[in-house]
Amino acid sequence: AAGAEVAVLPEEWQLYLAPVRAATFRNWPFTEGCACTPERMAAAGFVHCPSENSPDVAQCFFCFKELEGWEPDDDPLEEHQKHSAGCAFLSLQKDPTHLTLQEFLKLDKERMKNAIKKQISQKVTEVEDAAKSVRREIENL
Repeated sequence: AAGAEVAVLPEEWQLYLAPVRAATFRNWPFTEGCACTPERMAAAGFVHCPSENSPDVAQCFFCFKELEGWEPDDDPLEEHQKHSAGCAFLSLQKDPTHLTLQEFLKLDKERMKNAIKKQISQKVTEVEDAAKSVRREIENL
């Protein structure tokens, strides 16, 4: 897909394209002579989402599994399979650009389910943390 064509796609759909994912690895520490180069990370479905405390966090754009603590000889595909064996992106048998519209929409529905599950999990954690805080305040009355 040409650059102009990619730009009209929703951002989350652009991530189906490996070059778009690879471009997220701007300050990635492993570039040459390593198993986990940006290109191989992207091919395994990862995008780079560093934070101040974790500069090497990579997340699968599809199953949203986050992995950090990468070593130069880590194989991105093996690590992804080990930590998220059920990721539908891993079992995709063809390049996403060759999917029919029906196949793509069915696949993207799974990605959206994963996104919603992650959001719900984060909200549940927030509510549980708030409840603990309120409980402590009540106990201190």
